[in-house]
Amino acid sequence: MPNQIYPSYLAAAAPVKVIELAEYARRYHLAGRFLGAVLFEGVTGTCLDNVAAGMLAMAVQSGKLQKGKPIIEASSGTFGAALALAGRRLGHPVYLVMPLTVDDERQHLLRCLGASIFTTDPLYGRDGCLKKARQLAQENGGYFVNYFDNDDNPEYHRRVTGPALLAGCAGELDYIVAGVGSAGTVCGVAEYTKARTSRIKIIAVEPYECSVLSGGFAGKHGIPGLGPGFIPANYNDAVIDGVMTATTTEALKTAQELLQLEGIPAAPATGAVVCAARKLMQQPENAGKRIVALMGARQELF
Repeated sequence: MPNQIYPSYLAAAAPVKVIELAEYARRYHLAGRFLGAVLFEGVTGTCLDNVAAGMLAMAVQSGKLQKGKPIIEASSGTFGAALALAGRRLGHPVYLVMPLTVDDERQHLLRCLGASIFTTDPLYGRDGCLKKARQLAQENGGYFVNYFDNDDNPEYHRRVTGPALLAGCAGELDYIVAGVGSAGTVCGVAEYTKARTSRIKIIAVEPYECSVLSGGFAGKHGIPGLGPGFIPANYNDAVIDGVMTATTTEALKTAQELLQLEGIPAAPATGAVVCAARKLMQQPENAGKRIVALMGARQELF
């Protein structure tokens, strides 16, 4: 067998691995084929390492990101961490804007990853961070990624995740279930899929406590990575066939079950998606259907 030497750690990670969730399906007596698509291959334990790298590659290709210019984002979370790593590998400084209330440990971690931190008055919330990020981009000739409102986000999933998912399932699917954070994953996959078949339905998942997509109110929840509390500009409801919710308690319970039954170190966001997919399959009209849950984040155990 010929040796395969990859150009980087991320290149060696498959964008999608489709697996059977057989033990979980047996616990709940699911009549059908219950699948999980594992996306969390990167350093951050999410699909965002590859997304950040892919978005920056597209920005370079389109001329939006000039050589040596700073990359700027309003983020203190996982995408900010992924962006710091990806930007540093490309030789760009990365500026992350966040409220002053973000804890010192988080800020220290992001600095260790190579980011420069800029803080804003928490009174102005996300709008204040966006304003500061745009200002930094203008002053420094930098590239403001604007992850929640940048078509390169779903475009990555149109180019990579969607094709890999359909190939992994041989196109034999009835439902794709995915969580909504920035909405890039669910909508990019949906747009790719629906351009090729009208048979597969797409279900978006959000926290029950923060069900803005379902017409409810924004609220606090314990499912990091889902439910930002607003409808992202990347969200395209024309390609979504339904929205389901999972409570924080359900998400945590399902994540624990996935670890115990399947050996999958699932984060609460993955637990929420799998919980919603299970409830979908339990509906009588879906007996015998083939459903795949997009599992976008892992839980750090140690």
